[in-house]
Amino acid sequence: MQGINFVAIDFETATGKHASICEAGICVVRDGEIAETRSWLVRPQGNMYSYWNMQIHGIRPNDTIHSPEFPEVWAEICGYLKDIPVLVAHNAAFDMGCIRHSLELYGMEKPDITYYCSLLAARRLYSFGCNSLDYLCDQFKIPYGQHHRAGDDAEMCARLFLREIKDFGLCGLEEMKHYCGKL
Repeated sequence: MQGINFVAIDFETATGKHASICEAGICVVRDGEIAETRSWLVRPQGNMYSYWNMQIHGIRPNDTIHSPEFPEVWAEICGYLKDIPVLVAHNAAFDMGCIRHSLELYGMEKPDITYYCSLLAARRLYSFGCNSLDYLCDQFKIPYGQHHRAGDDAEMCARLFLREIKDFGLCGLEEMKHYCGKL
């Protein structure tokens, strides 16, 4: 898949607020191959967590008390986006909302980035009754680590999106224009 380059991204939040990121994960894809997967624990503002969010991802205030806040982690992520200014997320509306709200919270500038949504593509391409990331990965035997941990979910998303491109019979990201937007 020469020329297929993107950064799959995933966030976990500490509360129901989009700007309460407590973990960020990325998976870098170069020429259609997984090149690198990373994740960062992030200290949300006030390091406050809701019971329900902790039940989903298992991250607790003690895990992030000494972690960097969003601006520091975002600066590292932007280092990857300089070379590949294309994001992919499963349910991109959520993840792009996390970025937008966090940038606003910290008074940071919004970069010019294109994003694609693997969930929207899955809904169009497949006829499963469920299109959750873990369900789709199970259907296609895409390996994954711990669901609802940002690095693992970012890599699952990257592998799913590569499968979707293949299943659509496409040659490049520009052909996925129905599933993209601007940050």
